[in-house]
Amino acid sequence: MTDREGLERRELLGSLGAGAAAGIAGCLGGDEDDEDDDSQAQVYEPTMEGVEEGPVEFGDDDSCAVCGMSVQKYFGGRGQLVHENGLGATVESPGCLFAYVASSTPDSPIAGAWAVDRRTGDLIDATEAHFVLITDKEAADDPMGIDPRPYADRADAVAFLEEWDAEALNAEDDIIVGLDEVDLELASIYRGSRLPNE
Repeated sequence: MTDREGLERRELLGSLGAGAAAGIAGCLGGDEDDEDDDSQAQVYEPTMEGVEEGPVEFGDDDSCAVCGMSVQKYFGGRGQLVHENGLGATVESPGCLFAYVASSTPDSPIAGAWAVDRRTGDLIDATEAHFVLITDKEAADDPMGIDPRPYADRADAVAFLEEWDAEALNAEDDIIVGLDEVDLELASIYRGSRLPNE
């Protein structure tokens, strides 16, 4: 990516994030009037041990490593991560997956991650997935405020964008990203107050 492309992406993401930040509720927590209150911001740690490889079956008592909500009660957007050292975590939504990836501290890199495909409802390899960066909270039906949309096939992500008329988003504008592109800036669009200050 050239310096100019990086600058254009930052400008786009900055404008997307600014519009979404004020209205995001649910998983974000905190009071939007108290911008200096970072009591909700934290660094996320694994919640499972002894995971040799994943994905593993979701348990009734599994809760999100980011927001603490049950992964069984969400509409189907849950996910998992496993580190090379056998530690792992469950998350209840793609936005929480982004927050964990951007702000986890284990000594071991993430070896695998899984998310639910928005079209099929199947658990897919999140490291190979295509995430659509929507930001219009009013148009989304997400119980946690707003979430990126994961798809196994890029064609499905592009098809979603073509039907999504809530925002003027284009597949050529870095609106479809891979999990390896997730950083604090990107994750903050979805879980801003749940992330440490940069």
